[in-house]
Amino acid sequence: MFISIDEKDRRPIYLQVVDEIKALIARGELKEGTPLPPVRQVAANLGVNLNTIATAYRELQEEGLISIKHGAGAIVTSSRANNSDDNLRRPLKAALTQLVLAGLSSTEILEIVAEELKQLFKGAK
Repeated sequence: MFISIDEKDRRPIYLQVVDEIKALIARGELKEGTPLPPVRQVAANLGVNLNTIATAYRELQEEGLISIKHGAGAIVTSSRANNSDDNLRRPLKAALTQLVLAGLSSTEILEIVAEELKQLFKGAK
């Protein structure tokens, strides 16, 4: 599992880790039943605190994407988060609002969305 963090990103590191793992699941690179690396290993690889990765794993568990069993590790349990339509649209609407407030036209926004989708599905089967 390859994930990275961006020190220039304003989001907390644990959220960056959550989003990276979600993207891997969405692209099919992490399939249901796939074990995740131990928290200690991910923390060491990224050079971050152990609790940061533990928090990310707990967040993914709360969203129904992984299952954590103490002593046995974490495994991917679902390829889709258990979210209602409203819960899925809320962050999308907030992101689109930010792009509009930044002065982007609808055409520019659609180009950004298309590029992000292309990156997300890159390598997906």
